[in-house]
Amino acid sequence: MQHVLVLNASYEPLNVCSLRRAHVLLIKGKAEVVETLERPLRAAAGTYPWPHVIRLLTYVRVPRIVQRKISRRALFARDGWRCVYCGTASGRLTLDHVIPRSRGGGSEWENVVTSCAPCNLRKGNRLPHEINMVLPQPPRAPAPVLFIRLATPKIPQRWEHYLALYGQAQSQPPEAVSLAA
Repeated sequence: MQHVLVLNASYEPLNVCSLRRAHVLLIKGKAEVVETLERPLRAAAGTYPWPHVIRLLTYVRVPRIVQRKISRRALFARDGWRCVYCGTASGRLTLDHVIPRSRGGGSEWENVVTSCAPCNLRKGNRLPHEINMVLPQPPRAPAPVLFIRLATPKIPQRWEHYLALYGQAQSQPPEAVSLAA
């Protein structure tokens, strides 16, 4: 499926849609083409530019209160595919609850981090400060751009400057990382 990046009227990345959906938005006059591919799109009614990036003509308010559910891949991408405690990118990555579930910690973005298996085993059901482990920064919900990166298997180079303004998470793991089941 051909993916098209959808930008808000303010050029903020909103979503990725299909080529068909992009053309519907263009034909209805709800969007404009920002970037096209070199090849034209041929149809029975004529030849059209092949949209690669489109921009909505009216600003769409995106509710920031709605949080997406945690997934392993999104969590690992948020943390850069590295253990937050020791910084290693190799070995088995696991999920760790900063405040353990046995102590009332929940599975929210603000309480779950990426950890390598040795650090997770060392921490156990204790708080990080109890065993002199330090979080470099408090965990938080990822930027919406992360989900665009995760939804598209291969991010086209021409999208990078739009996505770079709104988040820097890696969507793919480094080659040496294996995901623990």
